[in-house]
Parts: sequence; C-alpha cells; structure tokens
Amino acid sequence: MAYTTADARRGLLDTVAAAIEELGTALAALGEAYEQLDEQSAERLEQELFRPVQIAYGRAQRTYMEFAARHELPSRAFQAASPGAPSTGVKGFLDSALQAVARADGELAELQDSMLPVEVGDADLRAGLREVRELLSGLSGRMREFVCT
Repeated sequence: MAYTTADARRGLLDTVAAAIEELGTALAALGEAYEQLDEQSAERLEQELFRPVQIAYGRAQRTYMEFAARHELPSRAFQAASPGAPSTGVKGFLDSALQAVARADGELAELQDSMLPVEVGDADLRAGLREVRELLSGLSGRMREFVCT
C-alpha cells in the first residue's frame, strides 16, 4: 500500500498533538507548583516558566488547528491534563513539567528533522513549529535554576 500525502499529513498532526499533550501536562504541573509556593516565588514561576509554556501551548494548538483546516483533516480538542497528587511537592511538579517540556520539544525537533513539514506541510506550519520550539528553548535551564533558588 502506498504512503499518501494525506497519510503523511495525518501523521504530522498526530506528532504535533502528542507535543501539545505534553505541553498540557507541563502546564498542569506548573499550575500545581504555583499553588504550593509563597506569593513572591509563585509570581516568579508564573513569569519565567508558566507563561512561556502557556504561550507555546496556545501557539502549538493554533498551528495544529490551522493546518488541519487548511488540508481538510479532522482535528480534535485538547483536554486539561491532571497535575498529579499534591504530595508530589513543588520540586516534583517542576521535575514533571521539565520532563514534559523536554518530551514536547523532542517530538517537535524530530518532526522538523524528518523534513516531513517541508514535504507535506506548508510555510505556516513550519513557522508555527519554529515559534513553539523558540518559546521552549531555554526553559529547561530556567526550571533547573528555579529549583535551585
């Protein structure tokens, strides 16, 4: 059976969806960490970590939805992720968020490296993926730094 452009586009969407789910997991973990921090630390977490992940999450969803619409492919809605048990603690939530961001970035990096977005995608898709990855760059270091301080 031949691999069609439509199959490739669906596979591309599945990969972007997996990255979106990981970003949702990171957001849930960061939100729970926020709730457990004092006011000053919580504000810092929101500015340095939560906000960039939230923007990347929204941009990834927009990229996903617009690509699906342009190519008349079925799309889906993304549900909020569960942050985990409160007993995980701030460090545990930050570790969970760090791992989820790394998995999302890894999914997108692998997708970009595959050249699939060039072969069956379009310029808007490539720009969206690039923007999401730019938003995620440096987050791992900032999360580790946040835990240390």
